[in-house]
Amino acid sequence: MKAVIVACGLLMLGGCASGGASNPPWLALNSSCAKLSGDQELSMNLADDMAKEGKLHASLANLQSLPERYGQVQLRKARLYRQLGRSEAEPLYRSLQGTCLAAEGEHGLGQLAAARGDNAQALAYLQKAASLAPTDDKIRNDLGVVYLNLLRLDDARFEFLTALELSKEDDTLAALNLVTLLIYQDNWKQAAELVTRAGLTPEQVTDAQARAQALKAPASDQVAVLK
Repeated sequence: MKAVIVACGLLMLGGCASGGASNPPWLALNSSCAKLSGDQELSMNLADDMAKEGKLHASLANLQSLPERYGQVQLRKARLYRQLGRSEAEPLYRSLQGTCLAAEGEHGLGQLAAARGDNAQALAYLQKAASLAPTDDKIRNDLGVVYLNLLRLDDARFEFLTALELSKEDDTLAALNLVTLLIYQDNWKQAAELVTRAGLTPEQVTDAQARAQALKAPASDQVAVLK
C-alpha cells in the first residue's frame, strides 16, 4: 500500500539574483524578476483561475502566450507540467535556481524527487528551499512530509507545527499531515483534539488513518505524492 501525503501550491519569493552560466539564455537578460505589464498580468491571472478549476491544459495554453523571460511564467509552467506528469517540469524548476524565485525552484525539485520516491534527494532540495524562504508554510509542510516518509518523526512534527502556525486559518493541509503523524504514533487523544480544532472532515480523518497505516508498510511501498 502506498502512502500518499498531499501538499499543494507554491508561493512567490521576493528578492532577486542573477542566473549562472548554466541557466537558459533568457535568464541572462536579468529580467526573470521583472514586473509584467497589465495585459500580461491579466493573462497570468486567467491562467491561474483555469488551474484552480482543474483546467490544467487550458491554463498552460494561456501561459504559452506570455514571454518566457519572466520567472513567474516559468514557475507556473513548471507547476502545471508537474501536475500533468510531464518531464518539462524539472528543467523549468532548475532554471529558477539562483534567481529571485530560487526557493520555488528548490521546492519544485523537492516535490519531483519525493514523487519519484527519492526522499534523500527531496530532503536536500526542501531543506535548501526552507533556508531561502523559512516562512513559506507550503515548503515547511512538504519538508515535514519528507521527514515523515523517512520516519524522522520529531523533525516532521516540528515542520508540521511550523507550517500550521504560518498557514491561513482555512488551510488544513498541515493539520491533516500532523494528524497522520499522531495516528501513526497511536496518539489518538491529541489527534482527536487536532481534528476538532482544525475542523477536519470525516473523509479527511479516514484518509489520515489510511496514510498512517501505509507508513507502517515496508519502505519500498512508501511513496509521497506532492501536488
